[in-house]
Amino acid sequence: MGSSKKLSIIIPAYNESATIISILQKILSVKLVDGITKELVIVNDCSKDDTEEKILSFKNEHPEEEVSYYKHEVNKGKGAALHTGIAQAKGDFIVIQDADLEYDPNEFNILLQPILDDFADVVYGSRFIGGKPHRILFFWHSIGNKWLTFLSNAFTNLNLTDMETCYKLWKADIVKGLDLKENRFGFEPEVTAKVSRLANVRIYEVGISYYGRTYAEGKKINWKDGVRAIYCILKYNIWSK
Repeated sequence: MGSSKKLSIIIPAYNESATIISILQKILSVKLVDGITKELVIVNDCSKDDTEEKILSFKNEHPEEEVSYYKHEVNKGKGAALHTGIAQAKGDFIVIQDADLEYDPNEFNILLQPILDDFADVVYGSRFIGGKPHRILFFWHSIGNKWLTFLSNAFTNLNLTDMETCYKLWKADIVKGLDLKENRFGFEPEVTAKVSRLANVRIYEVGISYYGRTYAEGKKINWKDGVRAIYCILKYNIWSK
C-alpha cells in the first residue's frame, strides 16, 4: 500500500461545552481503515460558554494528535464555520462532525468505504436507511427533513433519502472546489445542489445511526432554518446556477 491518506474531520462548535470533550475523545478513539490518519479541525463560532477553554485544554493534553483550532471573533453561523474548516483542512478526504453527540464517529469507516473501493467521490450518511439504531424523536421534524430532501431531489435529480444529514464525506478537492456562500443552516441544500452539477460525480449514500437530541438537550435547528433551507434549494438550483 502507498503512503497513508488523511481524513480531515471538521467540527463546528457553538456553545457545545457540555459535549465537546466527549465528541473529541470519541473521534480520537476511532481506528480508521486502511491506515488512514486523522486531522481534527475545530472551528469555534464565537461560543459564549467555556467551549474554547475545553478545546484548548484538550489540544494541550494531546500534543501527539493533529488538532488545529480556529475561532470566529463574531458568531457567523454553522455554514461559515464549515467554510473556515474546509478551507483549512489538509486531508485527502473531508467529513463534517457536529460537536453534539447525535452522530457516531465510529461510522466514519462506513462513509469512507465506497470512496476507498473507488465507487464514490461523495458519500452521504443517511439517518433514514439501514439497520442502525435511530432515536425516535419529533414527527414534524422528520417530515420537514423528508420534505426538504424531496424538494432538493426534485431539482438536483438525485434520489437521496437524507439531504439534511450532518454526515457528508467528500474527496477534499471536490468540496474545496465549490464556491460555497451560505453562512447558516443553508449549507446542506447549497452543497448538495452544487455537488449534483459536477460532471461525472459519483454520489453514494450509506445508512448510519442517529442519537438525536431534544431541544432541552441543546438542539439548535428550528422551523426558520427549514424556511431558509427551502429558499436555498430554490436559490442554488434555479436562481443562481
